[in-house]
Amino acid sequence: MAQYVGALDQGTTSTRFMIFDHAGQVVAMDQKEHEQIFPKPGWVEHDPAEIWTRCGEVIRGALAKAGLTAKDLAAVGITNQRETTVVWDRGTGKPIHNAIVWQDTRTDTIINEFAKDGGQDRLRAKVGLPLATYFSGPKVKWILDNVAGARAKADAGDLLFGNIDSWCIWNLTGGVKGGVHVTDVTNASRTMLMNLQTLEWDDEILKLMGIPRSMLPTIKASSEVYGTAVGDLAGIPVAGDLGDQQAALFGQTCFSAGEAKNTYGTGCFMLLNTGTKVVPSKSGLLTTLGYKIGNQPAIYALEGSIAITGALVQWLRDNLGMITSSADVEALAKTVDDNGGVYFVPAFSGLFAPYWKSEARGVIAGLTRYVNKGHIARAVLEATAWQTREVLDAMNADSGVPLTALKVDGGMVYNELLMQFQSDVLNVPVIRPKVAETTALGAAYAAGLATGFWAAVEDLRANWAKDKEWHPKMDAAERDKEYRLWKKAVTRTFDWLEA
Repeated sequence: MAQYVGALDQGTTSTRFMIFDHAGQVVAMDQKEHEQIFPKPGWVEHDPAEIWTRCGEVIRGALAKAGLTAKDLAAVGITNQRETTVVWDRGTGKPIHNAIVWQDTRTDTIINEFAKDGGQDRLRAKVGLPLATYFSGPKVKWILDNVAGARAKADAGDLLFGNIDSWCIWNLTGGVKGGVHVTDVTNASRTMLMNLQTLEWDDEILKLMGIPRSMLPTIKASSEVYGTAVGDLAGIPVAGDLGDQQAALFGQTCFSAGEAKNTYGTGCFMLLNTGTKVVPSKSGLLTTLGYKIGNQPAIYALEGSIAITGALVQWLRDNLGMITSSADVEALAKTVDDNGGVYFVPAFSGLFAPYWKSEARGVIAGLTRYVNKGHIARAVLEATAWQTREVLDAMNADSGVPLTALKVDGGMVYNELLMQFQSDVLNVPVIRPKVAETTALGAAYAAGLATGFWAAVEDLRANWAKDKEWHPKMDAAERDKEYRLWKKAVTRTFDWLEA
């Protein structure tokens, strides 16, 4: 009998394949980065063919490291960078354009055009999202409007669209030779094209954006069998699909209303389980799908999305050369006792939650001759914590339920200085689980539940274990003063781009 479950985790900067045992422990992992393409300021692209090549490499790599074959896996789940948009030819399997990444801002003119009638919240009642460059629907419209011949091919039924999950599942299950064209409710809820109540594509919005329904994947549950893999995983059920942040919610076993997690990756994403209730946000958060298990009712969530957190550390490394590896930022930040009065607001692609200002651009405020690179490094880390605080304030306002502790995951949670500062500015305990790679774990859990590898969510809860907990130490007056200065710095980013 198969002893393990696999998860293909296709992220913004890299792809990995992870293998987990029944206790939710990591058995093996292989990971590879892919190219970040920046054709113009504010534009971010990936090559979908390169991404699919990396998928094959890491699947083979992880199986080899564990000394396993596909037959040892009970199922495979997929998790993915969510709003990143791929349009490909149904007949050839080739993308007609590079993938347009979630951070990309080229659709700002489309967004502004739509907002003229009804404002930024024009579609929010239906889709839970503000009009913003972040989401997939306007990216599809941009491709159809700007790639020669694309609209005619789309109208003829020759093109397929998907977030990266759909692209991976289609290829994994055969591609042009019978590949399954599906997505799950969590990914569909990030397109701006799905009605939150019906969990179906919305015809009115499709008409508004000029997107033929024939391009769209079938919307499924997050945990059900979609098809069978070919190639390296031949014969294995493909049975889980969750956008990366919802996968982390699932992997952190936040199955009860009121439970929340924050993932620290390229960006930062806090999700609060609101149960079977759609909770509209009045504070700049997104109303989104949390997950759906088989035929059970869908679970919703409130989300605060921050565009740039770990990416700011990478920027410090790659663009400024102040550190040689991302891990070095902590040691550099520890060379000073505080931020020296410096605040770094990384609005590189506008501000996401709770502001939704695409015209904002990054600022470093409070510079004096006293400031050195240690202070800059500290301000870089503190930016992640302060942005999280703003999202938490919005969450408390919308849900009416003050958070008592925050479960954290993702690459940055091994930065002890950041985690302590996060606890300080939130004034709640911050808890890191034993398995911090909860995104891949969530996809594995969804696939394993669908195939009976795990019987129920209680089995998954039993797997969760605490690794470390941080408690607030900062004086309340100090916290309030620092937060005021942070918010002042944020206002300096507003409306930097002129129409």
